[in-house]
Amino acid sequence: PLNFTTTPPTPATFNQVLRGCRRPQPKRKPESPAMSETHNPCMKGVCLKVFVMAPKKPNSAERKVARVRLSSEKVVTAYIPGEGHNVQQHSVVLVRGGRSQDCPGVKYHLIRGALDLGGVPNRSTSRSKYGTKKPKKGI
Repeated sequence: PLNFTTTPPTPATFNQVLRGCRRPQPKRKPESPAMSETHNPCMKGVCLKVFVMAPKKPNSAERKVARVRLSSEKVVTAYIPGEGHNVQQHSVVLVRGGRSQDCPGVKYHLIRGALDLGGVPNRSTSRSKYGTKKPKKGI
């Protein structure tokens, strides 16, 4: 059984009302809009362009990203996780949501080991995230 409180809820104070507590709160924007509009966990897409991007201020690197046309005709920028990749123009890839924290405008990830994008070779930890098969035991 649920624990119901016996005390009645306190009404909003005058200052809370002045600050706008009775106005409905604004809805949160989706992190990956192209996915949430169609309610898909992932979508197929075709790479239009593969390039590197510089991350935001405190970080310094070359982040590998791809411009992808999704099956819904939307064009998005997606991050390519892991070391090394075989994506090129016209590659068919699987795109999932989830932004890249230090790349502005990158709100999607490519799924490694699906369709034309291969898994990360010689990966031993977190293999399921990078599409790597379990290594064969040496005899």
